[in-house]
Amino acid sequence: MKLYITTPSPFVRKARIVARERGVADRIEEVVADPYGNAPELLSTNPIVQVPTLIAEDGLPLTDSPVIAEYLDALGAGARLLPAEGAERLRVKRLETLANAALEMGVKLVLEKRRPEQERSPSWMERWTVNLGRALDALEAAAPDADRLDMGVLTAGIAVTWIGFRHPDYDWKTGRPNLVALQAKLEQRPSFIETFPF
Repeated sequence: MKLYITTPSPFVRKARIVARERGVADRIEEVVADPYGNAPELLSTNPIVQVPTLIAEDGLPLTDSPVIAEYLDALGAGARLLPAEGAERLRVKRLETLANAALEMGVKLVLEKRRPEQERSPSWMERWTVNLGRALDALEAAAPDADRLDMGVLTAGIAVTWIGFRHPDYDWKTGRPNLVALQAKLEQRPSFIETFPF
């Protein structure tokens, strides 16, 4: 398998962490590709030139981190990070979706800040910042537990680390002790250490 990556991407980090947690990382070649430069090898497999993109074992390109993570999860042995069905699967997916929503707001803010200042939209930036806080508050209320690692828990941990990395002026920690504790514990895991954004 081949995984197209950029190391700062939280969505890439998710795929890389799942591969390590599920014991399939040694079956994947990680290839750094520049999506903003329309890297030809990435463009040939993903028409919207985004990372992560995984070339699966059967040669099929998979795009979208939840799909890639679920595929890699199924390849591993033992208990899955994403339960196959039922109420527990829904609980995990809800947490994963909340964490992805926080990331989406953070990414929108990053992209808007990369625009020339006169082209930025203060009203959209305010909306995305407020939505980011709401998503983090919902994650805090869910109290994800690092000792019960699943797809939702690891996505929440990835989200808060990335938000701190990309938005160092945004205080995500105050009033969110559950998320602070989650991050502190998860970032000690080998899979998180090996994939820290830089």
